[in-house]
Amino acid sequence: MDHAELPTRALKPEGIGARVPRKEDARHLAGKGNFVGDVVMPGLQEVAFLRSPLAHAAITGVEIPKELAGRVFVREMLEGALDIQSPSSIPGYQYSEVPPLAKGKVRHVGEAVAMAIAPTRALAEDLLEEVQVSYDELPVYHDAASARAATGEFLHPGWKDNVFLTLRMDRDFEKVAAQAEVKVSRSVELSRQCIAPMEGKSVMAYWDFRTEQLVLICATQCPHLLRAGIAQHLDMNEEYVRVISPDVGGGFGYKGMLYPEDMCVAWLAKTYKRPFRYLEDRREHLIVGANTRQHHYELTAYADRNGKLLALDAVITIDGGAYSYWPFFIGLEPGQALGNLPGPYTIQGYRCETVCIGTNKPGFMPYRGVARTGVCFAIELLMDAVAREVGREPWQVRLENLVPAAQMPYVNIANKHFDSGDFRASLTRALEMVGYEAVRERQARGEPDGRRIGFGVATYTEQSAHGTAVFAGWGISVVPGFDQALVRMTGDGGVEVRVGVHSHGQGMETSFAQIAHDVLGIPVSRIRVIHGDTDLTPFSSGTYASRATVMSGGAIATACKELLPRVQSIAAHLMGVDAHGVSLLDGRAWAGEQSIPLSDVGRAWYLTPQDLPPEVHLGGLEVSRAYKPKVDTGTFTYASHAAVVAVDTETGQVEILDYVVVEDCGTIVNPMIVEGQTIGGIAQGIGTAMYEESPYDDQAQPLASTLADYILPGAMEMPRIRIEHTETPSPHTEFGAKGMGEGGAVAPPAVIFNAVNDALRGTGAAELRMTPLTPRRLLQALESARPVREGAL
Repeated sequence: MDHAELPTRALKPEGIGARVPRKEDARHLAGKGNFVGDVVMPGLQEVAFLRSPLAHAAITGVEIPKELAGRVFVREMLEGALDIQSPSSIPGYQYSEVPPLAKGKVRHVGEAVAMAIAPTRALAEDLLEEVQVSYDELPVYHDAASARAATGEFLHPGWKDNVFLTLRMDRDFEKVAAQAEVKVSRSVELSRQCIAPMEGKSVMAYWDFRTEQLVLICATQCPHLLRAGIAQHLDMNEEYVRVISPDVGGGFGYKGMLYPEDMCVAWLAKTYKRPFRYLEDRREHLIVGANTRQHHYELTAYADRNGKLLALDAVITIDGGAYSYWPFFIGLEPGQALGNLPGPYTIQGYRCETVCIGTNKPGFMPYRGVARTGVCFAIELLMDAVAREVGREPWQVRLENLVPAAQMPYVNIANKHFDSGDFRASLTRALEMVGYEAVRERQARGEPDGRRIGFGVATYTEQSAHGTAVFAGWGISVVPGFDQALVRMTGDGGVEVRVGVHSHGQGMETSFAQIAHDVLGIPVSRIRVIHGDTDLTPFSSGTYASRATVMSGGAIATACKELLPRVQSIAAHLMGVDAHGVSLLDGRAWAGEQSIPLSDVGRAWYLTPQDLPPEVHLGGLEVSRAYKPKVDTGTFTYASHAAVVAVDTETGQVEILDYVVVEDCGTIVNPMIVEGQTIGGIAQGIGTAMYEESPYDDQAQPLASTLADYILPGAMEMPRIRIEHTETPSPHTEFGAKGMGEGGAVAPPAVIFNAVNDALRGTGAAELRMTPLTPRRLLQALESARPVREGAL
């Protein structure tokens, strides 16, 4: 068999599906990464912010010593800078503007009131010590209840109350609920937390006199969107703004928005034509970035005697903080909660109201899993409650309710389009992996150390790569469409891939090279992925919503497929053979046993055009293509997670003994990267479940402003995680890929709480339904059972 006849995948061991080591790791493990904080420029000035000590107050005066003129700034001095606007056409949405520096009043502790510039951050902070700000305190709305009860002095001018947005859905609820034999109600709550990437907000800006451009070097997930946002809010033409995103130390949604600090630093560089930089410190992040996950659910399930769900009724309350940020606005959180609460289940009737309330806390941000961690937590705890009510095992009730594979593709009650998969098989395999029957036997025997064993499970769907139709339905001004990729063969047979998305831990420099290799047969080591610079890359709205591999990966694949016949044509001419018999492998063009290096093809186009065929394609060895999936409603990755825990009823400590995952993200580009993303997401999910909380007092003062107060899970808190993959290719995407970057963070709170509640069965303890599951809360649940235990004695 000659090379032209061999199966493509057998010839391309670095292609789609291969465990290629990440190219990015070499520089990061050697400490050679290049972050915003590593950039050095002559005359660089560091920026510090004076932040409000009060949660809600009118600014009655600011005194700046005369000698600080030109070094300290307040909002009135930022001429030409607009307040950040995040409009939406959704009926009832109450619009808010985010000033780059507080204007008129402050709306949360930590809001920036003034900024100072100096050669070092410490000197800039010293300057701010000389600034005096006078405040008149206003009523403080420290939680959703107090904000909703307000009758005056609302958060923003023109508001009629403190509600950002209310969304409702009712699909045959009354008719279906009336048929139910079983009714189960629960309240479920997630505490507020921050996002805690290793690198906080980071932005540097300077004026490039050669290109007449304002240049931002910024830790952003969305370079092209940030460029558009800065141009819009500084009243500049986009061609005079350039955004460079170097290495980024984690994003998770936090670095996908336009922030006041970005605006301030960009305004300084535009105004003074000098370089300026702001690096968020950890305390600032914990105070100002404590802005996600805070949901409250009131749920009622209507089912038959077997636990088959008929209808679901829900009221979801989200504490949205004080501001809605550009470009994706606060409505994404209630919108995703409303649409994703039914999960992977065949519910026939659905009624849900989602209310997003403004409070005196930092504005809500999208965080890995946007609302889906909350809805998975809520629906999966409810599923266990239904199982207890009907006297069946939790997994039995889930199998009763999961969408069967035979019904795929399936449009659920909330109009989510499940494109492919087998939810029931993933759950069944997770049960096998964790040894469910052995766990039940172990529970019955009891533990020698007196701890109680529990088992928990959850199945979820992860909506990924949702596109124009979905985002346009949210009524926002920035709607993602096509992603673009440019693929170019160099003169020596290498390849450059240019994409507008940006990698901040996803391994795109490796996986995108694998996609190009899969089509062109060029070694991954010879494929360079270029991203993170708006001057060098085609447009993309950015890296978020688990979309990059589907969207930009699809664009790369289609561009490579168009480039392939051009390369084959030139190679065929150079070898004197028919182009239809030419294949590419290992950086060479093959025709039977004859081959030439692809450097001959590149040299012919760039350096020796006299060797080209007369009919050569005039597009040359460079192709730019735009892509989005055939169906615009997104793809649906799914997984089942299962865990076994041991609960110490004396100390309240919980140990995760085993954790298994059975996931399906369609065709896997690199299983090692998928597993890394899954494990990283689970670590964050364990943080949500057991450790992370940003509490506030009744004056909306943050009570966790250091890492001594805000607890993050570390290596010692992580269990051994076992992962199995199934591959159900999406029928709607190039090479069948589905997004999966957020899924790992979705299920852990539900799995761990279900396992702990299972462990406490028979003790009379109250169900645990509020994150995080701290020893204090667990012991309080056990304390509630003391009269029961004493009565039994």
